[in-house]
Amino acid sequence: MRAHSKHTRKILPQYPRSFFPPLAVGIQFFLWKFAAPDAFAGHSARRAQTISDHMRLLLRRVRVFADGRLSEPQDVLLREGVIAAIEPHLSLEADVEEKVFPDEIWLMPGWLDVGTQVGEPGYEHREDLHSAAQAAAAGGFTALAPFPNTLPAVDNKGAVTFILHKTANTLVHFYPIGALSVGAAGKDLAELYDMHSAGAVAFSDGSQPAQDAGLLMRALQYAQAFGGLVLDWPFHKGLAAGGQMHEGLVSTQLGMRGIAPLAEEVAVQRSLSILEYTGGRLHLHLLSSAKSVALVRAAKAAGLPVTASAAVLNLCFTDEKLADFDSLWKVLPPLRDERHRQALLEGVADGTIDFLCTNHMPWNVEAKQLEFPYAEAGAIGLETAFALCRTYLAEALAPEQLAEKWALAPRRILGLPMPEIKVGAPAELALFAPNREWTPTEENLRSRSANTPLLGQLLRGQPLGIICRGQALWR
Repeated sequence: MRAHSKHTRKILPQYPRSFFPPLAVGIQFFLWKFAAPDAFAGHSARRAQTISDHMRLLLRRVRVFADGRLSEPQDVLLREGVIAAIEPHLSLEADVEEKVFPDEIWLMPGWLDVGTQVGEPGYEHREDLHSAAQAAAAGGFTALAPFPNTLPAVDNKGAVTFILHKTANTLVHFYPIGALSVGAAGKDLAELYDMHSAGAVAFSDGSQPAQDAGLLMRALQYAQAFGGLVLDWPFHKGLAAGGQMHEGLVSTQLGMRGIAPLAEEVAVQRSLSILEYTGGRLHLHLLSSAKSVALVRAAKAAGLPVTASAAVLNLCFTDEKLADFDSLWKVLPPLRDERHRQALLEGVADGTIDFLCTNHMPWNVEAKQLEFPYAEAGAIGLETAFALCRTYLAEALAPEQLAEKWALAPRRILGLPMPEIKVGAPAELALFAPNREWTPTEENLRSRSANTPLLGQLLRGQPLGIICRGQALWR
């Protein structure tokens, strides 16, 4: 079994959660910060070596995404974090750093990932805000909208303010998603308006999907007062209980208990019916089944204000990847069979699925290096999303669709400012080498965890870095 984490044993002893008293967050932060200062310092040092603060840059011969398409190669000049010029050829000025690339480069608006799992506070040994920002930047993401599943959960304005304050000077923008319920426990409605006022962009219980239909109904009704967006992962725990993978031919062959698509489809139908009754704004996150896509398509045709997303891993692979019981392929929602995968691709093509996400779920080695039924579900994905799209989805997703599904649509739905590549605009940019081949390894990944099934695989399409907030990070 491959190792899944490169930092865990250095940074935080793996005590059982019950070991910590109620002040778990403070104690864990103390251990992380002071028990292993060498590990923390090393991580920061690597960051400093790859960030440029000059921000007087001349990018040579890059294809610029503007006006809905990629241009012919252009030179792009950046001064103090602002796009100063875009021309077929620009002269090199004094005190300007020149970047010349040996192959084709795409310059796109920075990508945004919705629903990223970040462990700070409480689970910093899996991923903290700093390492998430580093992984995001290395993957071409200039913004993250993290889920609230931390300890304590992001369920009040103080927690939202903590994230915004802690990330105010990071290279990557953070847009917190507030918990739908207190503690993301699915019982009492959280302080939605207060979190909205503090800066939360949406509300969800994240990886703890709402099982109480009444809670979802009250949230949709209450959020209408301020135009709030409710984000729901449709997953019926009762129907999925004990399931390890998609219920189908492969699960039968392996003798594994499956998770039927019904567990998702019942929840989708429930949420759509509640939306029809209450009104409001609903986003269905992480669709994985053909019927779910069909239900959302019909709901949109009927005029319901619903949007949807899917994880890139589910668009690229099927449950056949689990044939050798490799726990790195164990994710939720599970990889389903080819019929469902094709339905997801059709949903992306016709706009039923509005945007894509990484479903970034970091886990320490002790949580994944177990027998398959006992291993946690989830994989990291920030640094490999572009490569997956180029390696497995190049025919399905043209460059224009990549920009729409990863950069523009998520911001449009969350009501966030839209990055533009034009003279005078702030630079919030991502650079990609669409034909460059590379291999993810534990050493070249920046996430604090390394639980990805793509380790050691040759991939096509490499993110080169981002330019954002007056800084640049290069791979």
